[in-house]
Amino acid sequence: MYARILGLAAFAACLAMPVFAAVALSDAAGSYTISPGASSIRFTIGKAGGGGLDGAFARFKGTIRIDNSDVGRSAVNLTIYPESVGTGQNRIDAFLRSDAVFDAANSPEIQFRSTSVKRTSDTTALVTGQLTARGKTFAEKFTAELGGLKGGTIKFHVTGKVLRSRYGMDVGTPIYSNVVNFDMTLTGRRG
Repeated sequence: MYARILGLAAFAACLAMPVFAAVALSDAAGSYTISPGASSIRFTIGKAGGGGLDGAFARFKGTIRIDNSDVGRSAVNLTIYPESVGTGQNRIDAFLRSDAVFDAANSPEIQFRSTSVKRTSDTTALVTGQLTARGKTFAEKFTAELGGLKGGTIKFHVTGKVLRSRYGMDVGTPIYSNVVNFDMTLTGRRG
């Protein structure tokens, strides 16, 4: 469950990260390939009584296309590999990869494909798309913020919330929250 939510967050991160210098979305037109080594897809799941679970995905890939004439025609595609989930605790990582949560053996990819990008300011957009995890697909929304553009490299800060129960990953509720909070930094190189 946690991994599916994480995958959704990762996709949202692809469209909204702060970059080096202030720049308008329209100035950043072009196609970019996400650089996993310079990016991160992190997630948090709260726990009743405090604490919770923090994790990240180590393997993912994706592209971002920003349309200069119409930002609304821009697109984000993100693929996350749930077997790469990490929390710093081997026992929990193995559980998240199991069929109780991500079922990484039978569902090796979590995918996000944008269906619309709506500009909300000069540097922010609401990215709506289809998130697919464990064979289930639902519309999800992420907020993306452009921080800058330098030398063909762009960065976005992407945040969003996903209900893990929608994807069959609700094990542990209500002790662990059904809401997965995603916080992504996506760095892309113009290609």
